[in-house]
Amino acid sequence: MDTVSYNRSAWDKQVEKQNMWTIPVTSEQVQAARRGNWQIVLTPTKPVPAGWFPSPLTGHDVLCLASGGGQQGPILAAAGANVTVFDNSPRQLAQDRLVAERDGLILRTVQGDMADLSAFADGSFDLIINPVSTCFVEDVLPVWRECARVLRAGGALLMGFNQPHTYCLDEKDGLWFLRFALPYSDLGSLTPQERAARLGPDDPLEFSHTFTDFLAGQMAAGLALVDLYEDVFPDDPINKFMPQFMATRAVKLT
Repeated sequence: MDTVSYNRSAWDKQVEKQNMWTIPVTSEQVQAARRGNWQIVLTPTKPVPAGWFPSPLTGHDVLCLASGGGQQGPILAAAGANVTVFDNSPRQLAQDRLVAERDGLILRTVQGDMADLSAFADGSFDLIINPVSTCFVEDVLPVWRECARVLRAGGALLMGFNQPHTYCLDEKDGLWFLRFALPYSDLGSLTPQERAARLGPDDPLEFSHTFTDFLAGQMAAGLALVDLYEDVFPDDPINKFMPQFMATRAVKLT
């Protein structure tokens, strides 16, 4: 299966269903960002620490990677950055253009696969923003290599991801238990019948990845991990057992 094309279509449909990651920011949030009052998320609830961004942000070249939906890109553009939003879904990119046109923002949108950033030259960006999205690609290592290539020396990759262990769990009659071996895949870990029962026709396919690929993978690509934090999903019963998300900040040294 061509998972890139499949998930492109799925995320286009998620825009129609108003998935939480497809709802654009408001004009009030854009105006607040213009006044210097802003924050964004890489994971569901915790704002990214202010110290993770260049200060001031004005004039920095920022790539919002797999970050369509009219959320992070418009806020960063309103805060003064030169923003490019790169996403697999045309409908998600249209949400960014909607906000830009509505609120008089300048940002660029580019459609493509996050593992292939050949649209950009080496050293094009000072900062890459990648909210939770690597769960929709089968291999994250090419993503890190491309991020390192398009970052300038001293630039940073800020990314959020689903922690691998959450994919081990299954639920039945209100009880959670370990079921799936890692790495998990909606294609390989479920029978066709289970996949049809668990996933709607408009749902994207998901894939787990190891901590080795998430963390050592960034380091192997030439990025130095300097900070991280964990987060949970609102109202999810797994919260009482473990955090489900992590965000990292990694810097390109040379």
